[in-house]
Amino acid sequence: MDNLRYIRETMEKSASFTHVSGIGGVGMGLVALIASGVASQSESAATWLGTWFAAAVISATIAIYTMARKSRAQGASLLTGPGRKFTWSVIPPLAAGAALTLALVQIESYDLLPGMWLLLYGTSVVTGGSHSVRPIPVMGGTFMLSGVAALLAPSVWGDAFMALGFGGLHIVFGILIWRKHGG
Repeated sequence: MDNLRYIRETMEKSASFTHVSGIGGVGMGLVALIASGVASQSESAATWLGTWFAAAVISATIAIYTMARKSRAQGASLLTGPGRKFTWSVIPPLAAGAALTLALVQIESYDLLPGMWLLLYGTSVVTGGSHSVRPIPVMGGTFMLSGVAALLAPSVWGDAFMALGFGGLHIVFGILIWRKHGG
């Protein structure tokens, strides 16, 4: 029995995290498109920031729910083996993004937030994607590129980059993941 447990644990550790949901990605993309429309009409920085914060909370909820649902459908646990590696790889860049958001809000540099968010979210997806199927780190790389472009572009294009990145890229890669890797 000990040998079987060791073999199973070894296989779990070496497996790819395949529970990223394509449908969840599409849902997150739709939330971002709605948020970009609302945010672009905001009359204050606080309302703009609140809109994107709400979109992030809703999107995270969609991601966790759809990954848990896909995991259950495959008879696996979300937080064992590859899932744990995926989670621990995703969290540090997101935490860095949260800390930098607080710092940039304190100095009222809202114009840097879209590029920084896209860049660090992309970094998070690349690092988590190193434990997942191939489209995931590729998606992260495209987020990183859109973040760099947003940082170099005029700041008035921020919501457009957010719509393109968090909206468009999630939808495109969500469909790709759904078709090639299920759910």
